[in-house]
Amino acid sequence: MGKPRTIFDKIWTRHVITERDDGDTLLYIDRLLTQENSYHAFDKLRREARTLRNPDQVFSFADHYVPTVARDQGIEGIQNPEIRHMVETIEADTKQFGITLFGLGDVRQGILHIVGPEQGITQPGLVIAGADSHTSTHGALGAFAFGVGVSDVTHVLATQSLWRRRPRTMRVAIEGKLPFGVTAKDAILAVIRKIGADGAVGHVIEYAGSTIRAMSIEGRMTVCNMSIEAGARAGLVAADEATFAYIKGRPYAPTGADWERAIAYWRTLTTDEGAAFDRDVHLDACEIAPMVTWGTSPEDVVPVTGVVPTPNQAPDPERRARMDRALAYMGLAPGTPLTQIPVDRVFIGSCTNGRIEDLRMVARLVKGRKTAVPAMIVPGSGLVKQQAEAEGLDRIFADAGFEWRDAGCSMCVAINGDMLQPGERCASTSNRNFEGRQGRGGRTHLMSPSMAAAAAVTGHLTDVRQLGEGG
Repeated sequence: MGKPRTIFDKIWTRHVITERDDGDTLLYIDRLLTQENSYHAFDKLRREARTLRNPDQVFSFADHYVPTVARDQGIEGIQNPEIRHMVETIEADTKQFGITLFGLGDVRQGILHIVGPEQGITQPGLVIAGADSHTSTHGALGAFAFGVGVSDVTHVLATQSLWRRRPRTMRVAIEGKLPFGVTAKDAILAVIRKIGADGAVGHVIEYAGSTIRAMSIEGRMTVCNMSIEAGARAGLVAADEATFAYIKGRPYAPTGADWERAIAYWRTLTTDEGAAFDRDVHLDACEIAPMVTWGTSPEDVVPVTGVVPTPNQAPDPERRARMDRALAYMGLAPGTPLTQIPVDRVFIGSCTNGRIEDLRMVARLVKGRKTAVPAMIVPGSGLVKQQAEAEGLDRIFADAGFEWRDAGCSMCVAINGDMLQPGERCASTSNRNFEGRQGRGGRTHLMSPSMAAAAAVTGHLTDVRQLGEGG
């Protein structure tokens, strides 16, 4: 019997093409996901007169730059010439190279980390490279998925392979039932608070434990999505019956005998008993509360019942200096209770929390209530939007005073026309809160969809548990 192996070990070994003496490994890449910013890679292919190794395994998504309003006019309705150029470029590039594009005018269009799983492109055991750091999201379905830069995108386009050094492994086990009002977003923020924004540098995280197993696939995607905010190269969860049920019947999922063979293989992708990790981290679910960030890093996070921390209590001068800068940028004073912090805007969406489960969560809370501040909801894909409207969620949002937008990255990345103004404070379901992330001078507080909804109807950071569900 061989040495016990982790899920990651099994996937990595299966994809090794060759290994150099210095430890660098050439991996076969099953899927490549690109978006508007990948145009540099296509330009390089043209300059070098190269062709694509396997166009059928490359998928492109218009998400970062697409506007979330006036979509009925298509590209002609995009007023900003720079944004319009980016959308036109991805359409031209994918057409030239024969790549599938989920673009403007396609009901399936949306954020690559939502559309990929939604279409069944994401499957257990695959190695997926994506032109976006949050490609780790796809690990929720048992894949090894990671973000790559322009040069790596070019390499995969031309060779369907990529040189990588084998990362270390970390297991994050969360045990127990999440308390009332606590979500997958709170769980991953609690993980980042525990290990820090650089706590998983050089590692692939496997999320395990009864809490993770009880999560929906969408909840697992939220957790894996923010692995990058802990410094990890990727995050993944073992495929199980919930995974198989989620994938079955989706457009790119195997069918017939191929499905049976796939299931048989996917069932082998579990960590063997006794397999060793380079690091183990444990959390008790019952100790996790609704979380809110106060600073400019996801590790700047505390329970909503807490207060803005005091820098002079930090363990070292470097951390104190970072806290001082964050508080100055955020316009906050140490010791301020979080629930006394007013917000100017609310954003609900992104590849972290733009799925139908997230929107249902919001609808339950805002039904019968009214927003106190401007608030927008951006579905993660056209199909999510379609489903939400079929369920009547859009009417609940409209009655409460929310703006109901079309699919895209929207204010999460603020390069598409949706952005904060300088000094505006936003309750956001996004994944990043660094300076200027949602617009120059914008101040971002990360939280779950239900927490953002609570802020929308009260006008300040609010413990969602005080509102319950519904009005």
